[in-house]
Amino acid sequence: MASNRGQGGIQQLLSAEQEAQQIVNAAKNEKLARLKQAKEEAEKEIAEHRTHLDSQFQKKVSASSGDSGANVKRLEQETDIKIHQLKTEAGRISGDVVDMLLKYVTTVKN
Repeated sequence: MASNRGQGGIQQLLSAEQEAQQIVNAAKNEKLARLKQAKEEAEKEIAEHRTHLDSQFQKKVSASSGDSGANVKRLEQETDIKIHQLKTEAGRISGDVVDMLLKYVTTVKN
């Protein structure tokens, strides 16, 4: 009878061991599934963040290129004003310069 109890105890131990192994395997599978889900969620968040950053960058690029066009136009206007001022000033003093040059050319020094 003692051998029947011993074998029954061994059977219970083997059964408990198999049940424990099944629980461990189920836990491993759940862990792997959760890791896979977390990875997918992280990749989704990364993609959304990247899209957001790209759109912000594109807005800044378009805003700065628009500003550079305005800057070019402003610089062209300033350049035209300066050229006009220089031509006006040159026209105003050109007669004086010609007179001064003629005076120095025609004056004879000993």
